[in-house]
Amino acid sequence: MAQRDEEEGLAVAPGRPPANGYLPVPGGAPAGKVSAESQNGPKAGCLALNGVPRDSPAASSGDLSRSQTQLAPEEETQVRLLPTGPGEETPGAEGAQAPRTALSARRFVVLLIFSLYSLVNAFQWIQYSIISNVFEGFYGVSSLHIDWLSMVYMLAYVPLIFPATWLLDTRGLRLTALLGSGLNCLGAWVKCCSVQQHLFWVTMLGQALCSVAQVFILGLPSRIASVWFGPKEVSTACATAVLGNQLGTAVGFLLPPVLVPNTQNDTDLLASNISTMFYGTSGVGTLLFILTVIAFREKPPYPPSQAQAALQDRTSEKYSYKKSIRNLFKNIPFVLLLITYGIMTGAFYSVSTLLNQIILTYYEGEEVNAGRIGLTLVVAGMVGSILCGLWLDYTKTYKQTTLIVYILSFFGMVIFTFTLDLDYIIVVFVTGGVLGFFMTGYLPLGFEFAVEITYPESEGTSSGLLNAAAQIFGILFTLAQGKLTSDYGPKAGNIFLCVWMFVGIILTALIKSDLRRHNINIGIANGDMKAIPFDSPTDQESKTVMMSKQSESAI
Repeated sequence: MAQRDEEEGLAVAPGRPPANGYLPVPGGAPAGKVSAESQNGPKAGCLALNGVPRDSPAASSGDLSRSQTQLAPEEETQVRLLPTGPGEETPGAEGAQAPRTALSARRFVVLLIFSLYSLVNAFQWIQYSIISNVFEGFYGVSSLHIDWLSMVYMLAYVPLIFPATWLLDTRGLRLTALLGSGLNCLGAWVKCCSVQQHLFWVTMLGQALCSVAQVFILGLPSRIASVWFGPKEVSTACATAVLGNQLGTAVGFLLPPVLVPNTQNDTDLLASNISTMFYGTSGVGTLLFILTVIAFREKPPYPPSQAQAALQDRTSEKYSYKKSIRNLFKNIPFVLLLITYGIMTGAFYSVSTLLNQIILTYYEGEEVNAGRIGLTLVVAGMVGSILCGLWLDYTKTYKQTTLIVYILSFFGMVIFTFTLDLDYIIVVFVTGGVLGFFMTGYLPLGFEFAVEITYPESEGTSSGLLNAAAQIFGILFTLAQGKLTSDYGPKAGNIFLCVWMFVGIILTALIKSDLRRHNINIGIANGDMKAIPFDSPTDQESKTVMMSKQSESAI
């Protein structure tokens, strides 16, 4: 059941777009130009221009001439974002004043289910790497083979992201969620059939299925946040959705060393422990797939924000996925963000994949503590993600926050690199936590910043491209850092990442901040234009009248 968004106010509140269409006028227009009758009256929300009621003959005769007025460039942008079709009505009971924006209690259920199956997918990504030496001995393969069990997630994402985002944009949120949860469950069950020393290819097959599931998961946080949550909670919701994936990585660092200890001298016991981990993962994945089928919905009954309402009013336009992609790559700030997000997230993927090898180089036999350090890194990052999300919802300072977090991540990486060989593993816990707080905390910042500077393009498409960049950089960084670590030691590999992160800082500083979605939500389109109500929610033939400053002066 939908509930009115009290924070957003009534749909016809002053200074806000109304329940059924709105008219932009110069920000300095006198308040007396706009009047509305009581909402209980038959003409609620009517517009009077220079004292002339909208339903008067004078106003009616001027409708045609106004609708044919040549629009200024800034107004064309607003026309594209706001309702354009005649006869649009607010969903709800006939003759009732229904809110244009409302929040649904189901949004928390949707967010929870997504976060949980995203958690399981991330757990399966890292469960091999954190005990790489154990799986090397069990399957009789090299460390590179085990590294590819992690990198297959990155490799599969790059070619599949475009069909996946096309599916999200054209077939919707629910189908994409079902595919992500279902493939995740299927991959987990395939792994259960691989617990024999000669069946490494079967475990690779199961991991490949999970990597395909990831394609339908990573691009959803910003989409779920935008479709289901209001303007004052959207960044926090996105951070929470990303949090599920981070928590899965944390559990993946913690549980495998405990469930599958290094018992190479007892192969049967080792196989039994691996089987326990695989079957447990499969059971949880199956339960979450069933919950996704039952409870996950496409969208709430009412849009949660004016930005979503404007997008839903554009459903009559023919959507072009290719055009959306072209628009994104023509957006220079987004292209810069694409590169910087790829560098930061790729560095995080590389460190996570190689963490076991890095720690064991300096602290031999500390597999369990290597997992705990990974857990510390991710849990600190989860705290950073939530705090950054809350900060963005409160301040809307997207570029400033992103740049500061990027700089602090760089310093965290430098400190982590030059304290590894101090022979005090507690120091590694502390520096790993600092690194994770900022590096992992950056992930939702990139998603939300991208949505802001690319609105009204699809959140799934922009997020998908960000993740594709992250996977590409992740593969390149993992291979390069792995080679440097093997040949010259972990310090050389980490310095390689530090150099790239410094480049990312410079590029982030060059990004122009244009908060398009935020401006729509607060009623600002472009320039000094603002939105005012002119139609009743119960008007059977409501129209959106767009008028330039020159037209208004003529009237």
